[in-house]
Amino acid sequence: MGLMKDELMSIIDYGQKSGASYVEVRAQNISKTIISTKDGKVEVVTEGLEKGAGIRVLVNGAWGFATVGSLDENSLKKAVEDAVKMAKVASEKVRMPVTLFDVKPVEDIVKIKPDIDPRDVSIDEKMSTVLRIDKTVFSYDKRVKSCTISYADITGVQYFANSDGTYIEQDKLYVWSRIFASAKEGDIFASGREEIGSTKGFGIWEKETPEKLGEKLGERIKLQLKAKPPKGGGFPAVLGPEIVGVFAHEAFGHLAEADLTFAGSVILDKLGRQVASKHVTIIDDGTVEGGFGSFKYDDEGVPAQKTVLIKDGVVVSLMFDREYAAKFEALRRKIPEDVRDLFEIKPTGNARAEDFRVPPLIRMRNTYIAPRDHSFEELVEDIDFGYYIVSFRGGQANLDGTFQVGVQEAYEIVKGEVGEPVRNMSISGNTLETLLKVDAVGKDFSLIAGRCGKGQTAFTGDGGPHLRVREILIGGAR
Repeated sequence: MGLMKDELMSIIDYGQKSGASYVEVRAQNISKTIISTKDGKVEVVTEGLEKGAGIRVLVNGAWGFATVGSLDENSLKKAVEDAVKMAKVASEKVRMPVTLFDVKPVEDIVKIKPDIDPRDVSIDEKMSTVLRIDKTVFSYDKRVKSCTISYADITGVQYFANSDGTYIEQDKLYVWSRIFASAKEGDIFASGREEIGSTKGFGIWEKETPEKLGEKLGERIKLQLKAKPPKGGGFPAVLGPEIVGVFAHEAFGHLAEADLTFAGSVILDKLGRQVASKHVTIIDDGTVEGGFGSFKYDDEGVPAQKTVLIKDGVVVSLMFDREYAAKFEALRRKIPEDVRDLFEIKPTGNARAEDFRVPPLIRMRNTYIAPRDHSFEELVEDIDFGYYIVSFRGGQANLDGTFQVGVQEAYEIVKGEVGEPVRNMSISGNTLETLLKVDAVGKDFSLIAGRCGKGQTAFTGDGGPHLRVREILIGGAR
């Protein structure tokens, strides 16, 4: 493991001698490209290397964190000193001293072999790829008025070392793009978005060609222009994998991030209890092959794993980092005795940081509802009137369990058949009430790439099968 290990372990030792009970160093050497285009013109292009380290220490039960844009020894030692000073000041006011859940130390080197390494692709080819999407969207329908595209690739190595004896070198590789377009005909306005991502390399553009992506978005917008407004009120609905993923991530997933649960999310007093129908199993998994939220180790050196959050309707775990696993273990006695053994507490590999400049937070990875055994036809056939909801355009969820999601593609279901498209729809409600109304889950499965913001940006995946809810609140014209 060589020179870098020796250097980082030396800094760990320096931190302990400076008074820290725990020290970790997260360093990176990353190549990044960012491109933004609007209406056929390139607005932003940046290419560069990002090298630096974030150092986090525990002193008297309080965190200190400092960052430095260099990996030379003197700069790292100065960052250690700053982090220790910060922690000492914070420790004078700390109400609940931080402790860390014990984990087994790891030494590992994780290599990724790209299908096509983004570093081997010229900036001209990357710009050309993005502009091909733009051209396809505009040429698909003359009513398209605007198209904005963002592209990013991130390639390189991250290093992690801590005072428990863990040392990891881990390759990072992400290729991502998001497209947003709008169209107008008379007083009817339509918009749509698409997002793709790969952890394998630039080869994604050979499978999901710019033309295919542009046509998919163009068709979605075209459908909206001829669609009818939905009826407002409570209706049965079949949710497609993309909507299921948004629901698993936005509506439930954030409630099950242990820091937000601890802060008072609606499931805090329901650990080990049934909160969803018996058809619902929700999983957050960092090990899905090809998943956009997959990796081998998180940013605390904890192995990624498959974490079942809800099993057959019962809350059986949360997403934990080392700090919050320790906090919840201390509170285990508050979980009702009859369900205490059903609820698992341990670090789950969910500590993630956007880069070395920020400390890790509890973040989702690939969050999905597990498939069951129904065909799509079986999900639809019993609905006299309802909706088939395919794709979202944005949404939000709150710690009290309420959610609202905007919909960019949906259809009526009439007498067991998928019918005409609808536009300007939203769905809303209470997460746990909606989960209790799931009465059938499909046997198909899709995982969609995306990004999540929680003060920092993280690449994630979410999805699941098609599923049916007995009733969901539809926003629209009456």
